[in-house]
Amino acid sequence: MDDETQKRLITILSSGIAYALASRLAERFIKEPEVRGVSDDFKEALLKAGFSLVSTLIASYLVRQVVGSRWGS
Repeated sequence: MDDETQKRLITILSSGIAYALASRLAERFIKEPEVRGVSDDFKEALLKAGFSLVSTLIASYLVRQVVGSRWGS
């Protein structure tokens, strides 16, 4: 599998993982106030960035170790 295909696969897979993590865990970390403020937006942005980082690392590992080994990369 060439590098461009791996990059696309990592992007798609990391988006799916981030969505799954965010949808299941965000409610546990962020309590919705009646009126949102800048600090609430800041917390949400940090949480989304964290999910994005973790999901990209997981997707990269999966693609390079699991999928990459099948095609002899």
